[in-house]
Amino acid sequence: MRQSPNRLVAVIFGAVYVLVGLLGFAVTGGVGFIASKGGLLLGIFEVNPLHNIAHLLIGAALLIAGLSNARAAKGVNITIGAVYLLLGIVGFFIGSPDNALNILALNVPDHFLHLASAVVLLGVGLSADKDVRTATV
Repeated sequence: MRQSPNRLVAVIFGAVYVLVGLLGFAVTGGVGFIASKGGLLLGIFEVNPLHNIAHLLIGAALLIAGLSNARAAKGVNITIGAVYLLLGIVGFFIGSPDNALNILALNVPDHFLHLASAVVLLGVGLSADKDVRTATV
C-alpha cells in the first residue's frame, strides 16, 4: 500500500466515510429515512438515515478497493470522485430543506465537502499510479 497513493487514499477516505456513516446514526434518531431536513453531524453537516447508509456504502467500497490492489483503488477513486463532483454541483440546486428532491438532507457544508472529496479522489485517481490501468468496459 505504501507504493500506491490510490490505495492509501482509498483506505483513509474509506475509513473516514465508514466512521462518518456510523456517527451519523447518533444524530438521526427521529429523522425520516429520506427527510430533506436531517440531524447535524459535527454541528454542521446535515444527514438523514439514507445519507448515513450512502456514507457506509461509499466507505466500504473505498476500503475494499484500497485493501485489494492499486487497479481497484484507482478505479473506485475515480468513480466515487466523479460521483461526488456531480453531487457537489447538483447539491447547490437541490440541497434545500424545502426541496422534495433533497432525499439526502444535503446542506451547503455538505456540498463543499463533497467537492473537496471529489478533488482529492479524482486528483489522485487520475494522476497517481500511471502504470496501473483501470478496467475498460
